[in-house]
Amino acid sequence: MSLSAVLPAAGSSPTPTPSESPTAVTVPSLQDAQESATNAAGWVEENWTTWLAIGLRVLLVLVIAAILRVVVRRAITKLIDRMSRSVPSVDGGSTLGGLLVNVERRRQRSQAIGSVLRSVASFLILGTAALMVLGTFEINLAPLLASAGVAGVAIGFGARNLVTDFLSGVFMILEDQYGVGDQIDAGVASGEVIEVGLRVTKLRGDNGEIWYVRNGEVKRIGNLSQGWATAGVDVTVKASEDLDRVKATLVEVAEKMNREEPWNEFLWSPIEVLGLESVLIDSMVVRVSAKTMPGKSLTVERELRWRIKRAFDAADIRIVGGATVPPEEDPALDPTAGVAAPSVYANTTSPQSAAASPLTPVTPPGTAK
Repeated sequence: MSLSAVLPAAGSSPTPTPSESPTAVTVPSLQDAQESATNAAGWVEENWTTWLAIGLRVLLVLVIAAILRVVVRRAITKLIDRMSRSVPSVDGGSTLGGLLVNVERRRQRSQAIGSVLRSVASFLILGTAALMVLGTFEINLAPLLASAGVAGVAIGFGARNLVTDFLSGVFMILEDQYGVGDQIDAGVASGEVIEVGLRVTKLRGDNGEIWYVRNGEVKRIGNLSQGWATAGVDVTVKASEDLDRVKATLVEVAEKMNREEPWNEFLWSPIEVLGLESVLIDSMVVRVSAKTMPGKSLTVERELRWRIKRAFDAADIRIVGGATVPPEEDPALDPTAGVAAPSVYANTTSPQSAAASPLTPVTPPGTAK
């Protein structure tokens, strides 16, 4: 062996094989790639019908849900519009009552009802569609529904007051118990309604304060602005007055007020003299009444009292203010009327004074003092 052959052999290090290299990457062969593509194509060919069926089913559910939602919402909108256009009759079909219905208030009520119904319909349709889509993917809905039921029960117990307020507000709006602008007595507060919500109703009190009343706390409602109101005036006169003259004066006042504006617009029926309300020993009460527009009863009563007082003054009919009538004639204005009469006992020489004086003891004669 030559030296030149030995030196390269001794100075060179052994070259690692591809299997011994730590950074070696196995390159798949063409045959392996063909096998993988064949397997993927076979898997897709086996499952594409299932995917297509699931996709078509989901698409069908979504399309039906969208169409049904649109149809239901349009039907609700048409129903609410028909309710808004229809004018309810008041007092057995009175035309005047129908014309005096607050259109703006009915429009707000219809919008509130429509909003609630559309929201409920959308929730039911979309919720059902979501459950059907999950069922299409073969997802077990039993745990989901059980969890939703438990969560609903927990929320119901925790927010029962909120649920009560909401349900009460929905029924108040649906039944049209009151609306914006109505004067109501809700028990816990009274005043003019300035806002109606599903949870809280706002009232403006007589002194300008704002009351926030939860709908669930309202047990009874007295609406003073629906239909008509009653204006009643009681006139107390002396028992000695001529009833025919009193009635004729009241009838004249009523007929004159029925013809004048704007009182003829406030009155829904002519002012009537109902007759004697009560008869006392020295006075009697005559009642005058009329049906008025809602909220105008106090105005009509004030004007009616004003006119009755002026008419009675002109007819010389005296109005008394209570059950007991004061004396007809005033006592004479005598400056000595409040001074007591002089007593005979003030004069020491009068017989009454002498008789009231103590007796002087008599001393026997010859008795030393």
